[in-house]
Amino acid sequence: MTADENNLTDADRHYRDWMTRALHQAAEHFELTIEGPVVFGWLDRSAGAPASASSGRVWLRVVSELPAWVGGPAWTGNYDANVVSGLPKPRVLDLHDWPDDTFRHVRGEVLTRLPGTPCSTTNTPPPHLILPPQWWRELRASLTTLARTQTERMHSDQAKINRRIRDAFGDGTTVVIQRWETVHGDLHWGNLLRDPFGILDWELWGTGPAGTDAATLYAYSLAQPAVAATVRSQFTDVLDTPDGRRAQLAVAARLLHRASFGDHPELVDPLRRLGQRLSLEEG
Repeated sequence: MTADENNLTDADRHYRDWMTRALHQAAEHFELTIEGPVVFGWLDRSAGAPASASSGRVWLRVVSELPAWVGGPAWTGNYDANVVSGLPKPRVLDLHDWPDDTFRHVRGEVLTRLPGTPCSTTNTPPPHLILPPQWWRELRASLTTLARTQTERMHSDQAKINRRIRDAFGDGTTVVIQRWETVHGDLHWGNLLRDPFGILDWELWGTGPAGTDAATLYAYSLAQPAVAATVRSQFTDVLDTPDGRRAQLAVAARLLHRASFGDHPELVDPLRRLGQRLSLEEG
């Protein structure tokens, strides 16, 4: 989630200026020309922009972390996802890491630029979003291909799921994941392209509860009932199963955790209602 420009503090603006300078530093290193406005990622931990090289159009991205988090799954996710094939996604073409004098580390990534347009400018869908049947077929086919991809990366494990579910719904709520698969892990509307279809942002992919991606897209749609109903109809065979209900409960807990950082307050009540209903069913 990117902070609203009108709600930025002076510290936020200072940090964004620093991230923008890091992006230009990466552009200089890779001999790229930045061509468009800078887009900031969740909590401004990343910044990206369209760019061009002698070989063509690319996407340039920088991410920064404290030293303790450098090398972790989120740090390497986009590059690790180069092994994922058979679906439309960006590919990392080049990397450059460097320590900054602010005691943070920065990674610059050059990625292939997909031709589609994001379905939304935020994680949630715009009102009255309508997508053609072919788009849904490509999404289903891509998630099926991804689920079969072998990886040692972990999106979420049982311990993390237990902790988040207890925090969100109380100590009396438990869920034991029975089936695991490879998931994107952050399948929201800002990470999905249309005209043509594509999937962005592979930082968090790895093994997670079966049905996580369908559950994530559904959960992010809850504030738009018509869109949520469409997602549910497209993934009935996934969501209306014991595995799918467990995935929805895990996702609801994860997004409520993110809401504690200010993400999408409009989703808090629908997510709590969803979690409470699923908790009763699971119990």
